[in-house]
Amino acid sequence: MINAVFDFEAGRIRRIYASAVYPCEQKGNVFYDSEIVPNLKLAEDMPRSLECLHSVVAFRPSHILMSRDILGGKPLYYDSGGISSFSSHLENPTELKPGELIKIDYEGRILERKRFGFEEAILREERNPEDLEKEIIREISCLKPRNCCIAFSGGLDSALLASLYDLPLISVTSSEKEEEWVRTVAKELSREIDVYRISEEDVSGAIPEVSKAIETGGFLQLSIAIPVHFAMKFAKNNGFDEIMFGQGADELFGGYKRYEKYSGGDLERVMLEDLKNIGERNLVRDCKLSYHNGIRLILPYLRWEVIRGSLSIPADLKVARFEGRVVRKYFLRKIAREYLPEEVVWKEKKAIQYSTGVAKILRRLCSSRTGRAPGS
Repeated sequence: MINAVFDFEAGRIRRIYASAVYPCEQKGNVFYDSEIVPNLKLAEDMPRSLECLHSVVAFRPSHILMSRDILGGKPLYYDSGGISSFSSHLENPTELKPGELIKIDYEGRILERKRFGFEEAILREERNPEDLEKEIIREISCLKPRNCCIAFSGGLDSALLASLYDLPLISVTSSEKEEEWVRTVAKELSREIDVYRISEEDVSGAIPEVSKAIETGGFLQLSIAIPVHFAMKFAKNNGFDEIMFGQGADELFGGYKRYEKYSGGDLERVMLEDLKNIGERNLVRDCKLSYHNGIRLILPYLRWEVIRGSLSIPADLKVARFEGRVVRKYFLRKIAREYLPEEVVWKEKKAIQYSTGVAKILRRLCSSRTGRAPGS
C-alpha cells in the first residue's frame, strides 16, 4: 500500500512523509504497485505507456505525478482540498480515475490533469483467431513469479494456470463437494494441493475484518471478498509472498451466465463494458485484500497482450451456440483441451461465493442476526 502526508508551512510543502508497504514498492522517489517498474521518461502518458495494472506516485523536482492504470485495477486516492495526502485507501476522499494522470506542485495545486481512454491504451487489432491461440497461451504463461502459489478451484481458469505454471496449489472452501473436486483435478494434473476448510465461525469472524479491508459494504462484494481473503491469508500463512488468480478470464472470454442473453455486436458491447469496469467491480476489492494480507496479486489473464488478443476474437467464438446449446468461454476451452482433461475443460463455471459455500453461510448468518435474508 502507498501512503504519503504533506507537512505544509506558509503554503508550501515542508516535509513529505511517504512509504510503500509490500506488495507496493519504492525506487528512489517513485512509489508504485506495478508489475513493471515505471519509466519516468514516459511519464507524460503513463496510464497509456505503462502497460499493466498500476498505481504510481513519483516525486519530481517541480511536481508530484500520480498515475493509475486504464482499467482502474490499482486504487489511488488523494485529498483534493489543497492536496495534502494520498494513499491506496479511502482515508482520502477523491479517487484517481482509471487512466488518469495528475501533476501537482509543491504548494498543493493541480498543474495538469488528463485522462486516457481504454481505446487509446489498448488498440483493437484484426487478427486470425487460429494464430491467437498460441500467442494467448504464450502471454498468459510468460510471467516469472517468485515464491508464488495458485488459488485453485478446479475450474477452467485456475486449472489452465496450474498446467502452465509449475507452482504449488492452494484452495479454500466450506464445501466438502468442492474439496473433493479440487483434490481430484489436482491429482489428474499430477499436482499436490493444500486445502483449507472454511467454517461458519471463520466467516462470522471475518466479516468485520474483510468489510474494513475492502472499504465497501453489500452482500455480493462481501461474499466474494471472504473466500478471496481466506485464500490470501492461507497462502501467506504457508509462507508465500505472491498468489496467482484467474481474474479477467470471464470478461475477456465470455464466462458469465448473463452473456447467454446476447449475441453479435450486443455481446461484444456488454463484454467490453464489463472489461472497462473490471477495476471498480472486482480488482480494487481484491487489490485491497492483497494489501491487507501483505501478499502480491498475480493476474496472468490481465496482461495487456492477452487483453489485446481477446479483443480480436469474434464474440461468437467466445459464447458459442451449438444446436440450441450455449457454451461460454468456448475459445478458451478449445485452447485448454491441449492441456487439461476433458471433464475440466467443459465443466460449467460456478462463481466463487457459491462454489465455496461462503454465500450460503453468509446468508444464514445475516438472516440469524437481522431476521431476514440479505437484500429482502
